[in-house]
Amino acid sequence: MLSTLLQRHQASFGPVLPVDLNDPAVARLDFTAANPQVTSADLRDTAAFDDLVNNMLAEKNATIGIGGYLENRVIYRRSTHFGPGAAEEPRSLHLGVDVWLPAGTPVLAPLPATVHSLADNDNFGDYGPTVILQHELEGTVFYSLYGHLSRQEWQALRVGQVLQKGEAFATVGPFPENGDWPAHLHFQLMADMQGRVGDFPGVARPSEREAWAALCPDPNLVLRSRSI
Repeated sequence: MLSTLLQRHQASFGPVLPVDLNDPAVARLDFTAANPQVTSADLRDTAAFDDLVNNMLAEKNATIGIGGYLENRVIYRRSTHFGPGAAEEPRSLHLGVDVWLPAGTPVLAPLPATVHSLADNDNFGDYGPTVILQHELEGTVFYSLYGHLSRQEWQALRVGQVLQKGEAFATVGPFPENGDWPAHLHFQLMADMQGRVGDFPGVARPSEREAWAALCPDPNLVLRSRSI
């Protein structure tokens, strides 16, 4: 199982971002229906959403927000990309960890990697510029996804490009080019790409939690933040 493999190698992972995710300035942010600030906000207005994130951070005396793995969120109601119509169960279960921090922050390879695929998923509320890396540990191949990136650095990458552990390969993107979100990195792990290229679901239906959790283990096994 991928999560067991990652647990054995935790000490060998490098950072995904050049910040200390265990610093007191890092706080967990709640985007579920339990947070009235979120349920009452106009989330389709990205500038107002950005102000909301900054206010949530200020209330916690924090400059960086983190969290979201398997969180059942209300924020995806802002976009039809997640299927909020009455005909089907909407996708609201988050499969990655989000780190909310300034645009322009470098993104690093946490271990040696090859660029598996690239795509600019430019629907409103989607990933925007996206990188998927392929890794191998003990003969097991797995993948990491980085969403909401800046287009400038993303355009310089090539499929098959080899990255060293700790190498900067992208930066956190600003809105609207990052899928029209307040600046943050979506970081996700996948045991199997299921034939997908340049994209992978980052939000699932809550009724399918068990299957998706097995396919996408906890990214904090790599990030190692005590705030989540």
